[in-house]
Amino acid sequence: MNVHIAPSPTALPVGAPAKSWLKVLNRYRQPDRRRSVMELAVTLVPFLAFWGLALASAYYGFWWGLVLIVPAAGFLLRLFMIQHDCGHGAFFAHRSADDWTGRAISVLTLTPYDYWRAAHATHHASAGNLDERGVGDIRTLTVAEYRALSPRGKLAYRLYRNPLVMFAIGPIYLFVLKHRWPFETFRVAGQPWRSTMLTNLAIVALGALLIGLTGIVPFLAVHLAISVLAGAAGIWLFYVQHQFEDTHWSSGDEWGFEESALNGASNYDLPRPLQWLTGNIGIHHVHHLASRVPFYRLPEVVRDHPELADLGRITILESLRCVKLVLWDERARRLVSFREAMA
Repeated sequence: MNVHIAPSPTALPVGAPAKSWLKVLNRYRQPDRRRSVMELAVTLVPFLAFWGLALASAYYGFWWGLVLIVPAAGFLLRLFMIQHDCGHGAFFAHRSADDWTGRAISVLTLTPYDYWRAAHATHHASAGNLDERGVGDIRTLTVAEYRALSPRGKLAYRLYRNPLVMFAIGPIYLFVLKHRWPFETFRVAGQPWRSTMLTNLAIVALGALLIGLTGIVPFLAVHLAISVLAGAAGIWLFYVQHQFEDTHWSSGDEWGFEESALNGASNYDLPRPLQWLTGNIGIHHVHHLASRVPFYRLPEVVRDHPELADLGRITILESLRCVKLVLWDERARRLVSFREAMA
């Protein structure tokens, strides 16, 4: 039995230029502020509950309670997605409310809000542009650039793109070390030093309070584990959102924001519970094209415009294969593995 889905009154023809979607998506930008408060509450309260119970378990020696680290990390990841929306001015659509909400969450996510917001804005403005790589993204070389490296440079790049380094060591480096000291200060607009140092002071104050209540071992065993686990999941999501075979990269006059946003970011097809926990960030192509759309309205976009649902779609199984894609082949115009590049 064939089911006919009536097109949206603002539907565009299949293959419509990416730029033509901007006007369509503009009507999804307005958040429901009561919904935003609710989303914050149903994320923050469970996180604090799991976090507190895990700390109490460690403090009283009930180490089996450390299993609560896993759901706590999941809700911390969702808090980061709310911080992410605040950075785009999309959560409350009120600059002060978004900024102070993001700054408060940043103490828990170990990610200085103002610094990260500026770096992430650079990523959005230059994603897929071969001439503007280096800030707020995963380092990706072209095949020609890799071949031109010295043996030491090739080894360093291979180590950087190794899954163990990327997803196990990377979160520790990024969230525990790099975010404490903004190396990209001179490449990011705004006041990254002030943001970072004030966030560090708040983290130290919170850490000192918790260490005083529970001791240093329970604190490190619980809070660092939650942060690193959530960080690994976040890096994985960011990775598969741009590092997939049919992603879009270009340079010079060939690069265009709309085309790169819609075709250079994936539509990560996750089960509904994971989609909720990750703040629908898998619908990344829509997010890149219209970053002011609140995360809880992204499913509404693909529901109303099913022609977007299959664009850039990758499944969980397909995403696992993306790990081997490490170099951009400018002739084939796709990401390739080291083996393919050297063939």
